[in-house]
Amino acid sequence: MEWKLADAKNRFSELVNLALSEGPQRVLRRGDAVIVLAQRDYEKLVGPRLSFKEFLLGKAPSLQGLDLRRDRSSMRDANL
Repeated sequence: MEWKLADAKNRFSELVNLALSEGPQRVLRRGDAVIVLAQRDYEKLVGPRLSFKEFLLGKAPSLQGLDLRRDRSSMRDANL
């Protein structure tokens, strides 16, 4: 369903209920649009999320080959 911003603000509870029961709701403001959707629908879109620890211990991406050495060049002068 498509909503004008003013209607979405005035009927926010209805907007949320429809997003939960019927699916994503589109809210328009001067040509721009945002989508309100239930968390379960969002999770279907983005897929399973790894914890930070799982991400670091996982197979990809790898930091191998990335130069992590500190740049030892002199800093610029700053007048404070």
